[in-house]
Amino acid sequence: MNERRPTEPDEPVEYDRVDVSVLVVGAGAAGARTAIELAERGVDDVLVLGKRGHGDAHTTWARGGINGALGTRDPEDSPAIHAADTLNEGHFVNDPAKVETVTEQMPERLRELDEWGMEYSRTEDGEIDQRFFGAQSFRRTAFAGDHTGESMLNALVDRAQELSVPYRENVMITKLVSDGDAVYGAVGFDMDTGEFVLFNAGTVVLAAGGHAAIYNRHTSRDDENNGDGAALASDAGASLMDMEFMQFHPTGMAVDESDPEWEPWSGRLVTEAVRGEGGRLFNAEGERFMERYSPDQMELDARDVVARAIAREVAEGRGTENGGVYLDISHRDADFIRERLPRMYERFHDLGVDMAAEPVEVAPTSHYGMGGVAVDDDGETDIDGLFAIGETMAGVHGANRLGGNSLAETVAYGVVAGERVADRVDGPGEVPDDLREGLVEPHLSDLSALASRDGEHDVDAVLADLREMMWNHAGILRDEPSLREGLDRLEALRERAADMRVGPVTSESFELAVDVGFTLVAAEAVLRGALEREESRGAHYRTDHPDVDPDWRRNVYFDAADVGGMTLRTEPVDEPSE
Repeated sequence: MNERRPTEPDEPVEYDRVDVSVLVVGAGAAGARTAIELAERGVDDVLVLGKRGHGDAHTTWARGGINGALGTRDPEDSPAIHAADTLNEGHFVNDPAKVETVTEQMPERLRELDEWGMEYSRTEDGEIDQRFFGAQSFRRTAFAGDHTGESMLNALVDRAQELSVPYRENVMITKLVSDGDAVYGAVGFDMDTGEFVLFNAGTVVLAAGGHAAIYNRHTSRDDENNGDGAALASDAGASLMDMEFMQFHPTGMAVDESDPEWEPWSGRLVTEAVRGEGGRLFNAEGERFMERYSPDQMELDARDVVARAIAREVAEGRGTENGGVYLDISHRDADFIRERLPRMYERFHDLGVDMAAEPVEVAPTSHYGMGGVAVDDDGETDIDGLFAIGETMAGVHGANRLGGNSLAETVAYGVVAGERVADRVDGPGEVPDDLREGLVEPHLSDLSALASRDGEHDVDAVLADLREMMWNHAGILRDEPSLREGLDRLEALRERAADMRVGPVTSESFELAVDVGFTLVAAEAVLRGALEREESRGAHYRTDHPDVDPDWRRNVYFDAADVGGMTLRTEPVDEPSE
């Protein structure tokens, strides 16, 4: 049901009303797979929302592969070994039950995607091919050249269209309607028309990505992964978890940022598949330096190990002129590179670099937040009816994520959450009058006031300074003084954010102004969690606490405080089931 509603007479903001049983926020792989599961189980009153055009979610930027113990190349692989690798690289602060949920499903999920038309790379026998990714015992990363996410999302979108799953494009959610115990829907706006919308929903599934773009060098597009899901859930009363664990991918593009042709590519992902196919890392002195840091696994050690090694090479003066190192795969045959890494080859070729003949410059870049919204084994938060899946959720990856496990998590938890939601669907939600009057309408008034605000500070500048602050104070190498200074700077940024110049609702500056609010929440959680965790574990490295502390095999939880900010608590990690 769609209905145009005015607010109260003294509140002139109007809004559309949409009634739906299940609202899925996010149209990437996690959201699509959830909607497919619901449709296959007979739930048709579903609406999937995307901030971009249909099929253009961040999933398409996932390049290298998706994990599952098919055993194509290594028959001795198994879901149990996949789980063991995942727990090991998560430094045992992952939730073992969630890890098992993913690894046990993945062979079936990979074959299912094959049936739906995913264009996997194949062996000579026509089987789904698999290759090595870092820190994995066997070749279990299935792939579609170096554009796996794009091929995967295409297959999911096609399947969703076969099932007539309703999508709505270019909608941004700004607030969940919650009383702290249950969720009743969400508020957002149409980015094309500027209309505000209230979605009355009996169940809300957050599949809204992560928060890697709160750093100035990152692998996301600038309007993605700004912490939407974590901030929305926290504001609704759900707990966050493990936010201190940020993965810095070892190989983002290191470029001359003063060159307008290259600057837009700064930090963009150079897929792990380049190293998986034999790429080698060299410092500016021509030394294959990973021999000093990881003589056994070399370039295919865990991402945190390789990223810290590169950071140290640069810090100690052995970096390239653009602050990185060299990644060289030119020893492989040119036809092999073009076949196995077609998008990487094409990207660099378009920029005048032949990666089949010369090395490319790379440096660590913010890539993935292992933390997110705390959920149970079915993906439900502690707010009744509110689910979080994919990169929005926490628990699967622990302190460091295996490459290829992100795409795996999206489809595995899409199925699990879809099953649970299907069991609980009980028609569209209805926002109670007290929430409509006390939460929805004041929020709409705030959004209306934000539009065309004539403040002192430029939105782009505030967001850029926040991202730079996070890189400088909560980056690869951390210590207490820097983290405390980061929190001080965050408060100054919060004051600037309250006085920004913002355009109308349909403007880019309005969208970014909303993003600033989300990034402030995610950034505070990362800084506070990193300060709280006085040890080094996985991707979280404290130079003033450089060792793993066995007593810190705990998860840090973050709860929104009644007076603003957040409170922290820690709990022991769940033990594996026998």
